[in-house]
Amino acid sequence: MRRRIALALGGIAAVLTTSLAAPTPAVAQASPGLIAAMQRDLGLTAAQASARLTQEMTAARVLPGAQRAAGAAFGGAWFDPARGKLVVGVTDPGAAAAVRQAGAEPVAARTSAAKLDAAKAAIDASAKADPAPAAVTGWRADPRAGSVVVTVRPGARGADIDAFLARAAKAGPVTVATAPAAEPFAAGTVGGDPYYINGNTRCSIGFSVQGGFVSAGHCGGTGSSVVGWDGSWMGTFAGSSFPGNDYSFIRIGGGWWTAPVVLGWGTVSDALVRGSWVAPVGTSVCRSGSTTHWHCGTVLGQNETVNYAQGAVYQMTRTNVCAEPGDSGGSFITGDQAQGVTSGGWGNCGSGGETWFQPVNEILQTYGLSLVTA
Repeated sequence: MRRRIALALGGIAAVLTTSLAAPTPAVAQASPGLIAAMQRDLGLTAAQASARLTQEMTAARVLPGAQRAAGAAFGGAWFDPARGKLVVGVTDPGAAAAVRQAGAEPVAARTSAAKLDAAKAAIDASAKADPAPAAVTGWRADPRAGSVVVTVRPGARGADIDAFLARAAKAGPVTVATAPAAEPFAAGTVGGDPYYINGNTRCSIGFSVQGGFVSAGHCGGTGSSVVGWDGSWMGTFAGSSFPGNDYSFIRIGGGWWTAPVVLGWGTVSDALVRGSWVAPVGTSVCRSGSTTHWHCGTVLGQNETVNYAQGAVYQMTRTNVCAEPGDSGGSFITGDQAQGVTSGGWGNCGSGGETWFQPVNEILQTYGLSLVTA
C-alpha cells in the first residue's frame, strides 16, 4: 500500500548536550513549514519560533529533575514564554535553591501539586459514582490558581450544579469558571486523507506504533473494521476505551505500513517523530488532522477531566489549538515529540476554541505499544 507521505529528512532535528543537573539541547531545528505555522498561530517571528522550540525542548527535559528537586514542596510546573524557561511552583521556600540548580525558575505556590491532584481525584471518584450535570463542562487541577477549577457552561444555573460544586468543595480548594461544553471531533464521510470506521465515520490517525496506529476511542469500538483514505481495508480496532478514556489501538494489515511521520498537508513539511517527552504547560504544540490539517497553539493544562455528553473522560491535556469534526484521533506534537491524540473540544478553526488530547504515553502503556520513531 502506497502512503501519501513525504519523509522530510531535513525536518525536525535536535543536537543535544547533557549535564547532570539539567539536560539542555544546544539547538532545536525545525522545518520551515513548522516555523511558519507557529508564526501564524502563535503570533511569533521566525526567530522567536525557532528560539522557543529550543527553550521548550530544554523545559521538557528539565522537568523530571526539577520535580525531584522540589520533592514534597512541588507545586506544579509550566513553561513561561516570557522567561523562556520552565517555572516550578514550590510551597516551601527552602526548596527553591535545589529547583534553580536543576535548571528551572522557582516561584511560590499556595498548594502542593500532590494535594491538588488528590482533590481532583476525589472529584473524579465522586463523579463516577454520581455523574456530573451536563452543564458542568469539566474540572482540572490548576497549580497557578492553587485550586481545582470547575468549569460550567456560561449562564447555567440549577440545584444540581450547586450540589456538584458543594461536593467538589469538600475535596479541596475549588474555583468556578465558565467554559463551553466540549464535544468529540468525529464526523461523517467527507473528503480528505482520513481513515473510516465501519464505512461511515471519519477520524484521523494519531501516531504510528509497532503493528498499527493509535487514535481516539470514540471513533470506534473494539472489533470495528477500518478502511484507509483510498477505500482499501486497513485493519481493525484491537482496543478502544470511551468514555473514561478516549484512546484506541488499530492493528493494521492489508499491505499498510507504518512510518514515524505526522502529515503536514502541504501547509508544513511532514514532521518526523523521535519520541514522546511530555511538554509542560505553556509549551507550544501543533495538531494534524484530516479536516483542518495543521494548526498550532499552547498547552493550557494537564490531567483535566472533560465532561462529554457521553460521560467524563479523565487525564486529558487542554490546548488552545483549534479543531473540527473529523480531526478526532489526530496527532498533537511538540517539535519532534509525540504528545497525544485529539479527543474533542469547543469552537472551530474560523473563530478559535479549545481542544483536549489524550496523552500518548498513557495509550502506549495501556496497550503495551511502542512508537515508530525516526
